[in-house]
Parts: sequence; C-alpha cells; structure tokens
Amino acid sequence: MKQGKLTYDPLYGFIRLTETENKIVQSPFYQRLRWIKQLGFSSYIFPGAEHTRFAHALGVMHMADQIVRAIGRAVPDEKLFDPSAKDSETLFHKSIRISALLHDIGTFPFSHTCEGAYIKHGDSSFKASDRGKPLPNNHEHLGAFILKNTNYDRGITKILEDDHIDTQEISRFIKGTNANILGNQILHSEVDCDRMDYLMRDAHYTGLKYGQIDREFILYHMTTFPTGSGKESLAIRENALHSVEDFLIARFGWYSQVIRNSGGAKYDIIAETVTKYFLEKRLLYQFQDLLQMIENEPDKFFGFNDFYFMSTVHKHYLEGTVKNPKIREMMKMLLFHESPVEVQLAPFEHKLVTRDENGSRIRESIVKKIEEQVKTYQDCINQHGDASDWLLYDIPDSDIAFSKAKSELVKKRNGDNLLEERDPVKIMDRQGNVSLLIDRENSIIRILSNVVNFIPVLYMSPKTYQLLVEKGLIAPLE
Repeated sequence: MKQGKLTYDPLYGFIRLTETENKIVQSPFYQRLRWIKQLGFSSYIFPGAEHTRFAHALGVMHMADQIVRAIGRAVPDEKLFDPSAKDSETLFHKSIRISALLHDIGTFPFSHTCEGAYIKHGDSSFKASDRGKPLPNNHEHLGAFILKNTNYDRGITKILEDDHIDTQEISRFIKGTNANILGNQILHSEVDCDRMDYLMRDAHYTGLKYGQIDREFILYHMTTFPTGSGKESLAIRENALHSVEDFLIARFGWYSQVIRNSGGAKYDIIAETVTKYFLEKRLLYQFQDLLQMIENEPDKFFGFNDFYFMSTVHKHYLEGTVKNPKIREMMKMLLFHESPVEVQLAPFEHKLVTRDENGSRIRESIVKKIEEQVKTYQDCINQHGDASDWLLYDIPDSDIAFSKAKSELVKKRNGDNLLEERDPVKIMDRQGNVSLLIDRENSIIRILSNVVNFIPVLYMSPKTYQLLVEKGLIAPLE
C-alpha cells in the first residue's frame, strides 16, 4: 500500500499526504504560504506568533480528515492513497482534504491586513467583456482564479485535472456553496476544521490558553443526520454539548484577545492604510497584475508575500519616494515597531451589546458619538495642525459573536428548516432528535448568542495626540 509523503506537525505529529496533495504542496502557489504569517502583525505583541499559512493549511487538511473519519465517511487508506481510486466515496474524502489544503491559497501578504486595502481599492480586473462579472479583490476570488487558470506545469489546475479531481467541485467546497451540505459544514461551520486548527495553533504559538479545547472529545461525538430533503448534515451528540460551548467561548476570547488586541491591531490598521496609499500610487502590484502573474508567471507570483510588502515599504522609506508625511510616519512605525497613541476614552471603550432592537440602538448611538468625536478631533487638526497630523479609527464591519443568533438564521431562511442551515451547531439527543444548540434549554450559548463584543479603536500620531491634549479635547493618558 502507498503510504504517502510524511510531514511532521507540532500539534498533530505526522501528517500523511497523498500524491496529489504532495504535488500541490510542492507547487509555487502553496510554497508561497511559507512566507505569509498566520496572524499578520500580531507577532508585534506576541513574539512567538511567527507561524505561517503554510502550516495552518496543512493542519486544516488534517482536521478535515479527522472529521471525515469521525463521522464514518472515510475510505480505507488503501483507496485514499491510490491515485486510481475514483469511486464517489473516495472522491468525497479526497476532495474534502484537498479543499481544506487549498482554502487559503489566495491569501494576501500579512493575511487579511493587506487584503482589506485591495478590497477597498477595488481596481478589479473582472470586466464584463473578458472575465465575466466584476468581483471583489479578495482572497476567495484570488484563490478561485488560481484553481481555474493554472493549467501548466506545477499549476494547481493541472495537478487536479491530471489526477481527475474536479476543480469546480473543489472551488465550491472552498466557498462553502457546494451542493453537498455535509462537505460544506466540515469546511465552513461554527465548529469546522479551520477553526479547530487555528484555535489550537494560535494558542500554541502566542502562548495564550484559549485554544485548549476538547478536540478529541468533540470529534468522537460528531455524527450525521438526514435533513429531510435527502441530504446529510453534521451534528454533535449531546454528551459533548458543553465541550462545544467551551469551543465557541474560546473562539470569542481568541478574537477579542488576539485578533482585536490593540497591541497588534494598531499595526494592522496602519498597514492597511499604507497598502491603500501604495495601491493608489501604483507602488504595489495591482489586482490585475496578480491575475496576470497567476496565469503566466507563477514564480513571480510566489513573491507576493509578507517579505514583498515589507521590503517595498522599506525601499520607499529609504529612498524617500513617499513625500506624504502621514504615510511616511506610518511606514516608519511599521518598520521599526514604533507605536501610535491609542485612545480608549469614551465613546471608544469596548462594550458588550445585545443583538436585539435595544442593542442595535445602543450600537448606533455609540457609532454616532464616535463619528461626532472624530469630527471634533479632525476639525481641531484642520484648524491648528498641519499636514503631518493624522488619526485613524475603525468601527468593525462585524462584531465578535459566540454564534449566529436565532433571529439572524430565521431571517436568512425565511422560515424554512433551520437544520439545513450550514453554520450553526446542531445537537443530537440520545433519542436521535436534532435541534440547534442555540435552542437548547441547557446551553449557555442560547443566552450568549444574543451578545456581541463591540470593539471600536482610535489611533493617532504622538504629535496629534499632544495637539488634542493641548486644546483640551483629550485628557492626558496615564
């Protein structure tokens, strides 16, 4: 029997790769992920967080495989590692693993940090005349383009097609829009292979303990059930209900403490601002450039990584080609870990707000106060400051949640069977009855699902801070 290529992971030990998977890993598209940090600029506050998308994607593939095995949908290794095995069960197992492996193949430098600027810049190359409908410049569409437009030596398209793997099927699994609900849930749900890996991996490398979840216990209690429309869906037996709650609470804490941690987030927002400026001045690859490289120059696209971004910033900083004093100061902060001033005075405190009408009104009121406060600061800068003064504020597009709220699910499905909804956790009782976790009377998530963590932030240059203090608009920070 073919054993596959072995690689060693610090969390899981040995991970075996099929021939197809090994060819993918050896491609320039996957090797590029070695040079992209999983957590962006979080390493500026958690020095151990130097782990990469390369290792994370391998871990996600391993976790997807573990879920497939836990629910009894795995094929024997003799078939999994046999390139000629193409029956439907084997193709499902292989496709889930490959989709997990490729889910981040379109990642931008510093992960989501630079991606936000590309999306806002919006110089999309998808014209109606040549590439179909316009699409956002995000990592999902960049990844889909890699999947479908690299039919050459070492290209992902050629690797998959040579091994009779349907690229469209993989693309739909990666997007979570496949007709196979079960496969979508393994890759995209509130307890999926991606979240299982990054919670544990990020905890391991940051040194925080949020990722100490009962992974094996949850896996053991995973099962499937018929949705009523002839399809299978993923559920977790009620014995693991509290382990799942711990998982969701851990993720809430992880997002609050790591991703939105102001020590790293301030560099993320600065980097996004610098990226947006560089794109406007055409000092970075445009999205169109990336697509052309994917089609024609894969070895050049390999260089679109963290080092490309930082070396570009460093080059223009040394050469003095950027004259804008605000951007130049931000470039220096990024390069040398110099900190802007963070203001957490009212109304910028972090708050828990409810998802009901009252909570929405409270959030809207806070946002209005933030915008009014920022306008006051900006008016002062315009009147008393100069071109070197700047401030940045961020109101998250989405707040940190424990799980999807019941009202959100009902609105989305318009009263249809909520058990067919992809994301929410389903719990199976001892009699085989299935219900949503957020409907269970004995679940704390039923209550917590109605609460979100609202984390607005405000940063400014030290000079601007001093100006606002002098004008009495900000009290001196202790």
